[in-house]
Amino acid sequence: MTPEHFLAQIRKQPPGPLYLFLGPENYRREMCRRALVERVLSPEERETGLVRHHLDDVSLAEVIDDARSMSLFAPRRLIWVSGAESVLPRGRAAAAVDAEPSAKDPGAGLLAAYAASPTPGVVLVFDSARYELDGEDKAKSERVRKFYAALPPAVEFARFGDIEARQLARDLASRAGLKLGAGEIELLVESLGADAARIAVEIEKLSLYAGEGGVVGRETIAGLVPDARSTTIFALVAALGRKDRVRAMELLDTLIREGEYLPLALNFLAIQFRQALVAGEAGLKSAPQIQAHFSKLGVQMWPARAQQVSQTVAAFSAEQLSLAITSIFEADRSLRDFRPDDRVVLEAFVLRLTGE
Repeated sequence: MTPEHFLAQIRKQPPGPLYLFLGPENYRREMCRRALVERVLSPEERETGLVRHHLDDVSLAEVIDDARSMSLFAPRRLIWVSGAESVLPRGRAAAAVDAEPSAKDPGAGLLAAYAASPTPGVVLVFDSARYELDGEDKAKSERVRKFYAALPPAVEFARFGDIEARQLARDLASRAGLKLGAGEIELLVESLGADAARIAVEIEKLSLYAGEGGVVGRETIAGLVPDARSTTIFALVAALGRKDRVRAMELLDTLIREGEYLPLALNFLAIQFRQALVAGEAGLKSAPQIQAHFSKLGVQMWPARAQQVSQTVAAFSAEQLSLAITSIFEADRSLRDFRPDDRVVLEAFVLRLTGE
């Protein structure tokens, strides 16, 4: 079930007694949580009627006992159970269940018994946000789904894709009265890794800064949004590829004046060069090829980043990339040693890569 389907369902009819929320995306999860609280509990009932548990701290049996108990002070209750994946059997117990599909896990039996006769007036939500719904985590999320098979189909919270994230940013900016161009939208989404919850927070911050009707440019985003300075760092990568020593030094000076933590900048450079080396060794040329390759490996890669990696592959030979990675290792080691200034270390790094 999609979050949109869930929201439409609880608008039309009373919520069911049991739900499983599955997947890591927090923006739509929070929308669904708020809608469910408002649908189940009046404002006066929320202080006593909203109960939170975490399965790292309590057992599943204790959660079921709580759901079974009647409260004199809260005729209706919403019990929110985080860490739903924590009850999965592990080690030999997990192997036994996987090897013998008919084997009954005691926890799954408790759930099935409660689902057959849920407590009136209680809505019980099991929330599993640890695992992705695809990629390397798919098997783990499927194990969670299988354990909670007695519950209705899960409400799935997959991460936003790049197109969805850009549309969300446009919608939120329009709602906030902000004027953001296509380039600014792309920069914001790329900087935040298409994370919808972070996009919402940063657009709210930009709206408070610029005011209704305010125009937000790249400089504002670079100054206010965490990680937006990565674009300056990529410009540094491009200057290094051209062996443009003057421009590289200017960009390094910009990072320092903006208060960039230089070891973090070096880490970003390391990621960029390593991904370019992997792409080059795999014979990848275009941004779509690079995005598809890294996605298969379980590495999050959005189009703008794939384009950056593609440009880095084109600018550096395999030998230059190897030299860059070696130089980053030496610079990182120097940053950890006693030295007069981080800037000196990074300037030496730039001089080495822009030399003949």
